[in-house]
Amino acid sequence: MILQTTFLFISGAEIAFILFIVVMVFGADKVPEIARNLGKGMRTLKDATNDIKHEITKSADKNGIDTSIVSDVKKQLDSVKDDLGDFTGSVRRKL
Repeated sequence: MILQTTFLFISGAEIAFILFIVVMVFGADKVPEIARNLGKGMRTLKDATNDIKHEITKSADKNGIDTSIVSDVKKQLDSVKDDLGDFTGSVRRKL
């Protein structure tokens, strides 16, 4: 069975077609500028979300709200993931 990787339910051929249309509409000289601006926008969005997370954590610590539950849940999930990996590793057949 061949597994095909998709991004947001879009196949590789569809991505290539979209890129072809973008090059035809904007021209090859404008595509790097568009990608650069898109990258800057995504970086700004990531920085803004990190700032919001930091402010929420700071406010929760200031008001005495316990935020360690997230790390406890993450530790539990990691241990279950490791246990499952050990189990499937012993069961899985090598092809």
